[in-house]
Amino acid sequence: MKLVIAEKPSVAVTIAKVIGARSRKNGYYEGNGYIVSWCVGHLIQMASPDKIDEKWKKWTIDTLPIIPEEYIYEVSKSTKKQYGVLKKLLNDKNIDTVINACDAGREGELIFRLVYNQAKCKKKIQRLWISSMENKAIEDGFRNLKNGENFEDLYRSASARAIADWLVGMNLSRLYSCIYKETYSVG
Repeated sequence: MKLVIAEKPSVAVTIAKVIGARSRKNGYYEGNGYIVSWCVGHLIQMASPDKIDEKWKKWTIDTLPIIPEEYIYEVSKSTKKQYGVLKKLLNDKNIDTVINACDAGREGELIFRLVYNQAKCKKKIQRLWISSMENKAIEDGFRNLKNGENFEDLYRSASARAIADWLVGMNLSRLYSCIYKETYSVG
């Protein structure tokens, strides 16, 4: 059985119809040797600084800059239920291959990999790389699935960008908030 993970429900519905996974379940579609499920945007997010180190709980200039030795990721509260569905599917013994059908690009790669890694999945990854949601494009994409290992650099690039955004946002937001005695969101 193959698990297909799309970036959003609407894409999962379209893919499921094209590949014949027509039986609706709780959080996924099943049929024709496939299970098709979805993320809801960023299911996994970087933890706030205070969850990494207690010293960053208080917003003071003295605790800046915030540069963790290790970054912690957590499941977004608003998407916990769908993450639970994906985690269960990713670790299902009947699933032998996982197909990343998130958007073709850096952000789609990151969204998929964060869920895959958070679930501690070690199964083979294939990549559906398409730029159209037309039936023919989806069919062609499934006939020409790519090796997921070939997208490691794309994932690392996306991860580095996300960390840089987090560092700039957390540090500058706190700095400006402390200086101006008002909450600012920067980045």
